[in-house]
Amino acid sequence: MKRVILAAVLGCGFAGSALAADPAVGVWRTAVDDGAYAHVEMTPCGSAVCGTIQRTFNDTGEYASQNIGKQLVIGMTPDGKGNYAGKVWRPSNDKIYIGKMTVSGNDLKLSGCIAGGLLCSKQDWTRVK
Repeated sequence: MKRVILAAVLGCGFAGSALAADPAVGVWRTAVDDGAYAHVEMTPCGSAVCGTIQRTFNDTGEYASQNIGKQLVIGMTPDGKGNYAGKVWRPSNDKIYIGKMTVSGNDLKLSGCIAGGLLCSKQDWTRVK
């Protein structure tokens, strides 16, 4: 019985390590959208990755947006090759879209799509840390 419990604990530990090593995990600077941009912290959320707005900026500098603390990237499930699928929220119109994301080094490409993915709006993000 002790071996079964130890195996389960070790398995959970390795799963957590795999998620922590996900290339999307970190803080990312969004592209400017409607005159503002944000720093979004991407963290593991179950077997996916989610992104929460941590800081917001406009042409005058950092400001206290009502969107700080809200989830922008929702349940992006990785395919193991740097591609993700999930949902994204656009604060300016308060709508949730089909989301796609690709990570390569310090570059993240994010798209929000409608019509089953036929029409997409894209942004390029850069890693802050």
